[in-house]
Parts: sequence; structure tokens; C-alpha cells
Amino acid sequence: MGRRGAPAEGPRASFSQLLPYLTEHKAVLSVVVVLSVLGAAASLAQPLLVSQVITLVEANDPLDGIVGALVALVVVSALISGYQHYLLQRTGEGVVLSSRRRLIGRMLNLPISQFDARRTGDLVSRVSSDTTLLRAVLTQGAVEAIGGSLTFIGAIIAMLIIDPVLLGLTVLVIAVSVVTVVLLSRRIRTASLAAQTKVGDLAASIERAISAVRTVRAANATAREIAVVEKDAEGAWQMGIKVAKVSALVVPIAGIALQVSLLVVLGVGGFRVADGSITIANLVSFILFLFMMIMPLGQFFGAITSVNSALGALGRIQEIIDLPSEDQFDRDIAPLAIVVGAANAKVNPEAPAISFEDVRFHYAPTVLATTDAVTGEPLVQPGPVAQAVLAAEDGTTPDATTEFAGPAAAAEAAPAAPTPVLRGVSFSAPRGLRTALVGPSGAGKSTILALIERFYDADSGVVRLGGLDIRSLDRTDLRAQIGYVEQDAPVLAGSLRDNLTLATPDATDEQCVAVLHAVNLGEVLDRDPAGLGAAVGEDGVKLSGGERQRLAIARALLAAPPILLLDESTSSLDGMNEQLMREAIDAVAVDRTLIVIAHRLSTVVDSDQIVVLDHGEVVGTGTHSELVLSTPLYRDLAKHQLLV
Repeated sequence: MGRRGAPAEGPRASFSQLLPYLTEHKAVLSVVVVLSVLGAAASLAQPLLVSQVITLVEANDPLDGIVGALVALVVVSALISGYQHYLLQRTGEGVVLSSRRRLIGRMLNLPISQFDARRTGDLVSRVSSDTTLLRAVLTQGAVEAIGGSLTFIGAIIAMLIIDPVLLGLTVLVIAVSVVTVVLLSRRIRTASLAAQTKVGDLAASIERAISAVRTVRAANATAREIAVVEKDAEGAWQMGIKVAKVSALVVPIAGIALQVSLLVVLGVGGFRVADGSITIANLVSFILFLFMMIMPLGQFFGAITSVNSALGALGRIQEIIDLPSEDQFDRDIAPLAIVVGAANAKVNPEAPAISFEDVRFHYAPTVLATTDAVTGEPLVQPGPVAQAVLAAEDGTTPDATTEFAGPAAAAEAAPAAPTPVLRGVSFSAPRGLRTALVGPSGAGKSTILALIERFYDADSGVVRLGGLDIRSLDRTDLRAQIGYVEQDAPVLAGSLRDNLTLATPDATDEQCVAVLHAVNLGEVLDRDPAGLGAAVGEDGVKLSGGERQRLAIARALLAAPPILLLDESTSSLDGMNEQLMREAIDAVAVDRTLIVIAHRLSTVVDSDQIVVLDHGEVVGTGTHSELVLSTPLYRDLAKHQLLV
């Protein structure tokens, strides 16, 4: 089975890239640092009071209020620790939220070509899974280590004053453990990155199987899909085990350091008490300070583990954030487009609504991480979005079965080099008229609509809107003038209203109801008491194929833009609904420009202009009656009712 995966190795983030996520919460973190200092002071005072208690007991002197002061210090230290923990947890959630906002904002603004190259499940995993690891930086000791370092330094100073010899032996043991942890930290980061990549693979496999569950079951492929998902789950488990193994080497080090240090202090300290070098009270204080020194050391080791895990995940997050957005280079392109088309630098009301001038285009292939099982070569094929457009060209629908043929078959089907989809296409769509695009499967019809929407930019040539190079226009302004209905247009999970008002959030209920009746969807309103609030289900599963198509058309009609692009908008409709749909489109098409892709002769014959395409080239332009006489391909298509 052809599989798409991500490499185990990937970009690694640096600590400097992590800092902006922390500095966003610098006010709260400043409070945490102050609390850490106070907590460290309260902790360091406790061994000193214990030493005083022992000294007073040995001398049979009254304890006075020293015990009460010791109890008060313990309580204050606990309260500080609890509140500090709350602030860190809260800030950790804030870091996760801000990272998700950045990632979502960048992800939904990526060029369409990036969605060709990446799997939906893996992108979702970066938002849901990778971002949560950033929380560990705050909640698993990284910030607490700041306060812990004060305790560590204070304990060392106190131990140095009490007995430099015992301190020297203790530092020697601890130095060995620190060096060991530092050497292991790189392995932790690498293993964590690989583990998150495998989690992304698993999410992608699950998303793929669930989104096509009906196709999978109809093809009796459930067992195979389960095997694929289980294989990815096992891969995630194996990498998780690898992380656990590396982490398991780090975790015991603090404990071992404490045990060895304690044994050394007890052994050597006992001799030094016996020869009078130090008192019992000082030895007890030294041991208490030893515990206080080791505890921050454990926090430090935990911080190394959590930070390295977070940096592995942050590398995957930054990989997306560092990608250019769809419009990032538009400011550079727009002036050039204006200069090149200086004669048409202003909108010309006499110019065609849309025009193509010697436009050439090809879809960039996606190199997959998986290699062919026989040749060892990387699998190459268009990404999922490009596949969807190409499927529209071919009159087919991509589904889960496209990968069932296996790696070798996928490699055979993959183009050895980019194949041109449009080869010097030139035509004009007059303002306020209807232009139909017809041609055999794969002729480039759906690609033309994708270029008008600037989902992609042409390799060469110019696409113009009102005489202006569309590259000189802001994408938001461009798309505000265009209504686009895809073939097999998706329906968003949510309500009827949510889907209708996607482009027109201020539309009234009356307008929504009117447009639904216009496309013969009144019965959908009537069959659910919620009316416009009725849920359509995931991918519109509660609607029939024809109803989903009509809902997409209703959304475009509600927006009523000056230009409508309809890609096989009536392909899923029966004769009666097609007639109603044509009447609704005719009503809204007054004084508007329509560019229609159709395989039915009834949709084409009334068009003001028909553009015939074949293998990415325009082979004829004119009305139905003109093309029947002048263009053999169109005559043949018309003879077969354009059903190709």
C-alpha cells in the first residue's frame, strides 16, 4: 500500500525561538520568580532553625518561639509553592493557547501548494499534540528551576561555611551526574522530535480512514485500513518507548546523586564529628542543605528533559510558522504586475470581466517521504488539493482507494516530470455574459477556475480581471468579487446558516430562507424543527449529494458577487432540480459574469460564449451554433451530449 510519511528527522528549534512564547507572559513569570525567591529563602532558613533547635536541646536551654517560627516557615513555604504551581499551570495553558493561535493563523493562510504537499492529519497533530509539549517547559521545572537555582546556590554557600571538605566530596558526585545529563539531552530532543512526527503520521492515517469510511467499507478495505492505522500507531508507540528509555536514563540520576552524596556525607561526616571537626548540629544542618541542593538539581534535570522535548515539538511548529503565507510575496509581485500592464493600470469598464493571455501552468509534484518498495526511489505525485482539481478535470472523485494499488503502482502512475496542464491558454469572458468551458476530461477547465481564484499563480502569461493583472490586486478584494462553487463542493460541519453565511456573515434569516427556496432546498428547512439552525453533519452527511451541491450554490447566490464561477454546479442534480437551479442562476446572473464548466449540453447551449479546450489548449470559441460548424471536437462532444 502506498504510504506517505514524514522523515524521522526534521527541523529543530533553538531555545531562542522558545523565548518569545515565554516573554508574552513576563508579568506573571516575574511574580513566579519573586515567589521562587521567597520560597527559596523560607526553605534555606529551615535548616538553620533546625540547627538552633538541636543546639538548644543539647544545652538544655528553652526553645522559646523557635519551634513556632520553624512551623510557620514550613507553612509559608507550602503556600508559596502551591500558588506558584497554579500560576505556572495557568501560564503553561497561556503558552499553549498563544502557540496555537500563531500556528492556526499561519496554517490557514498557507499557499494551496503547501496543502498539496502535506497531510491534513499531520497538520492537525501539530496544532493539537505538538503545542501541548510547550506547557511542560513551565509545568515541569523549567521556570521553577530559576528559584531552585537560588536554593541550590544558597545551600552550597551554607555547606561551604559548615564544612568545605564535605562540600567538595558532594560537588564531585554531582558534577558527574550533571555531565551525564547534558550528554543525554541531545538524544532526548531527537527522540522527542521523531515521536511527535510519528504521532502526526498516526493522526493523518486516522483522518484519512475516517474521512473516507464509506468508500473504505464499500471497497471491503476496512481490514486493510485498520492494519495501516495500527502500523502507524505501533510506530508512534515505538518512538514513545524510545523517548521513555532515554528519559529513564535521566530520571534516576538525581536520585543516585542524592543517595551517593548522602552516603559520603554520613560516612565522612561521622568521622569528622568523632574527631571534633564539626558538631552533630552542623552535620544535621549540612544533610538538610544537601537535600535542598539535590532537589533543585532534580528540577534542573527535569527541566532539561522537558525543554528538549518542547524544542523537538517547537521545531515542527516553527516549520509551519516559518513558511511564507499565501500573500507574503504579493507586495513584491503587485508592483511588477502593474508595471508590466501599465496600459491597463486602471480598471477599464469596457474590458472583459476575465481574460487569459497566453497562460501556461503545471502542478508542482510532491516528493513523498516513502520510497518505492522495488526501486527505492521516492514516490512522486501531486498533493491532495492538486489531486482534487485534477480529479475534477477528469470527472472523477479522489477517495481512499487511490492508495490501494501499492507503492509500485503509485510510482508507475506518478509523472516523471511536471506535466503542463495549460499550454498557452487565451480567451476572454465578456462582462455581464455567460461563458461556458467545455472539453474532454483533463483539458484544464477546473484549473482555469483555480487560477482565477489565485489558488495558484500561472507559470507564465497573465490572468486579468477588468483589464488588471490579478496579481496586482489584493487577494481579499479579488475573491470578494468572485463566487466560486467547486465540483462536489464541501459542506462545513455546523448548521445550514453557518454554511450559507460563510461569505456573508451579516445576511438575515429572511435572505437565507429565500435563497434556500430559490435552489429548491425548502424541504431541508421543513424536515428539521431547528430550521436554519439544523445541523448538516460532518461533511454534510445529513444531506444528499444534490442537496450539498445546491447548498454550495445557495451560498454563492447569497453573496451575489459580480462574477460567478460554477464548476459542474448541476452535475449531482436530477432533471427537475437542474431546471430549478438553472432558473435560480439565470435570475441572479442578470448583470453578472458567469463562467461555467458543464458536461451537459442543456447547460451549455444558452451560453453567450463557449470556450472549447483540449489538452490545455483553446481549440475553439463561439456560440453553440457556431462551434457545431467550426470545431470538430465540440461537434463530437455535442453529439454525445457533452457527457465525457
